[in-house]
Amino acid sequence: MAQHTGGIGNVTPNTSLIEMAMAYSRSRVLCAAARLGIADALGDEVHSVGFLAEKCQADANALYRLLRALASIGVTEETTPEHFWLTSFGQPLRRDVPQSVWPAVIFWADLLADSWSLLTDCVRTGKPASQVRDPKIPSRWSQDPDASSIFRAVMGTAPAEDYAPVAAAWDFSRAKVVADLGGGGGSLILAVLALNPHLRGMLVDLESSVDAARTRFAEEDSSSRCELIAADLMQSVPAGADVYMLKHVLHGRRDAEAITILKNCRAVIPQNGSLLIIEFILPPLVSHADPQLEGHLMSDLNMLAVTGGKERSEREWKTLLEAAGFILIGVHPVGDDVLMVRNVGILEAKPALE
Repeated sequence: MAQHTGGIGNVTPNTSLIEMAMAYSRSRVLCAAARLGIADALGDEVHSVGFLAEKCQADANALYRLLRALASIGVTEETTPEHFWLTSFGQPLRRDVPQSVWPAVIFWADLLADSWSLLTDCVRTGKPASQVRDPKIPSRWSQDPDASSIFRAVMGTAPAEDYAPVAAAWDFSRAKVVADLGGGGGSLILAVLALNPHLRGMLVDLESSVDAARTRFAEEDSSSRCELIAADLMQSVPAGADVYMLKHVLHGRRDAEAITILKNCRAVIPQNGSLLIIEFILPPLVSHADPQLEGHLMSDLNMLAVTGGKERSEREWKTLLEAAGFILIGVHPVGDDVLMVRNVGILEAKPALE
């Protein structure tokens, strides 16, 4: 059903499809605000456009137009003509506040949006953006010296308590040592250790991620029970655990790469050990509009464009596990009260008998 929204340059009423097509405008506005450092320049005070233009090294007239647009979506407020302040809604855009969203805005609206701009070619070829991009045009990721630190700031750095629903969805009472493979900042393993005082843990990731996590672990009570280990999962998985976890790691990999990682797990896991894969589990059929499932399917396309990986159905996960020498023995749902992770589950696998 068409509705009139007064959109950009339209002389006919927008349909819902046109509104979807124009949805990028808010993303670009937020990205520009983050890149220019507008929230940091405003801080807790009212400032003139002239002052902000100097601080942000921007054209004053163009910046005024951006600030008005930000005001229209609640990020800023124009208190008097050409004077603005940062609203409580916009405060997380500051880089100097706890739980700043600045890295996430740059990550999604800039670095990854660059790959999404090539989605058509990705679908045509089945290849990620890195392989279909004109080699003469560098990616935004390669141009940003802070790309890796931005990635680490976005992935796995949420408070450990946010991961409690995942930690509570499987019974760790009989486990002794749990390894979180590709665990980023350590939120999941810290949540598991907090709920299970008898456990020891291992956080395993690339050296840069492990080094970035050390400061956080130094401040956590349960960190004394967790060993931090640098490893490339494509090369090897450290032995010593009876439970191995992979949360949102394999969806970023093509099938062959995922099987390699799983085989590396199979090489070290005890015969009575457990492998827990925590991922979106796509339904076998998508027969109607579903806003929450939409997010998972958009993640699937994100994997296509950015990494070449994919989200998978239970059948597809079962096939991968069997190819690596595991048997899928059950799927445990994860509560969605905190993480809003309907369709996320823990796939529990055991080593197949040799």
